Amino acid sequence: MPVSSESQAGFLSRRHFFRWTGSLAAALGAAPLVSSAQSLSSATVSSDGEDYYDKLGVTKIINAAGTYTTLTAACMPPEVLVAVQKSALHPVRLRELQQKAGEYIARRLKCEGAVVTSGASGAISLATAACMQYANNIDILDMPQAIDGKKNQVIVQRAHRYEYDRAMYLCGARVTEVVTLDEYKRACAAGNAVMTNFFNAAEDEDGIAGSAQIGREEWLKVAHDYKIPCHLDAAADMPPISNLWKYTGMGFDLVAFSGGKGMRGPQNAGLLLGRKVLTDLAQENNNPGEGIGRGMKVAKEQIVGMVAAVDWVLAHTEESMQGDYQKRADLIASAMKGIPSVRTETVVPRIANHVPHLLIRFDPAVTGVTTAQVVAALRKGTPSIELNPNTGQKPNQGIPADANTLVVGVWMLQPGEDVIVGQRIRAALTKQA
Repeated sequence: MPVSSESQAGFLSRRHFFRWTGSLAAALGAAPLVSSAQSLSSATVSSDGEDYYDKLGVTKIINAAGTYTTLTAACMPPEVLVAVQKSALHPVRLRELQQKAGEYIARRLKCEGAVVTSGASGAISLATAACMQYANNIDILDMPQAIDGKKNQVIVQRAHRYEYDRAMYLCGARVTEVVTLDEYKRACAAGNAVMTNFFNAAEDEDGIAGSAQIGREEWLKVAHDYKIPCHLDAAADMPPISNLWKYTGMGFDLVAFSGGKGMRGPQNAGLLLGRKVLTDLAQENNNPGEGIGRGMKVAKEQIVGMVAAVDWVLAHTEESMQGDYQKRADLIASAMKGIPSVRTETVVPRIANHVPHLLIRFDPAVTGVTTAQVVAALRKGTPSIELNPNTGQKPNQGIPADANTLVVGVWMLQPGEDVIVGQRIRAALTKQA
């Protein structure tokens, strides 16, 4: 592809700059440059650094909800945090880091290829771009504006439609919606599909949820009968740890995971795993190139953070990773004893957010407070507490809530916060908040 005069000028100016800085370094020697860099750090800042949440006036919360993006997902464990901090100190060649990180993660997670992405939504966009290229033999710059007359359909079950469809639209793809198996087969036979998308959390323990008519295995088989790549959105579906290789092992061509949820990596990172021919194309569209993923930048810190997160996850067993989640739920439940009409129950969703969640059911006519009033009291207090968004809602993704049920997610609680949550919920239910 020819280089424009503007690009050429930019390249030459950058080349001139690096020559100039190289000459300057040679003239000054290394020591003065090191001392200059050291002088940039403020002597007044403590070794722990300044708390910018306090400086900006941002409210810190107790996260009794879960790994939700709006609540900044999970906190990184010390091992991951140290890896991120160290990676920030040294520049590297981004393409080399992406390549070697992908190869390492693929080996560890038992798949052909891997790409560190800007979260699970970024992974969906890159998966779609890869499948568009694969089906049409087009250049990365042909998406989305030059795909008229080319294959551009992504087949999705009606029950699997969601807001993340827009991650596919970015590439110029359009959705073909199906309900029955016959509709699915006809859509595949039409010959204009580049990919199928399966939302993993839409299934229940029996493989079918709501109006979804086609289970995971049958969905995969039909797509492969028509030689259409299958993408699985498993963003929040770890733990269990084995899910990180279960779905690629089943034959899904591409699988997306969020990095900042159960894996405890940086929130703005994710993984796309699968067949190398497709993950290589996804990487072509990733930053620092000029494709669909150019604006979905994954910095060196996020890439290293995801590698470290994979290592951290694989150093655990299911039992050690889940830790004392059940103990936290039991402790909070014990704080509800003696409150009239209150009943507690622990549930573990079968797929997404596969960890214990505490359900606190009560009768507002007896307690004298409503679910909305309890939620408001917890948010207004200090520290502010956020409950799971399924609180007061209809059953959803394995959590059997209702209008008079508080849902407490315990797995993002920091040490000692379970005691605070229990005390505060009790106070709210007994109108002492």
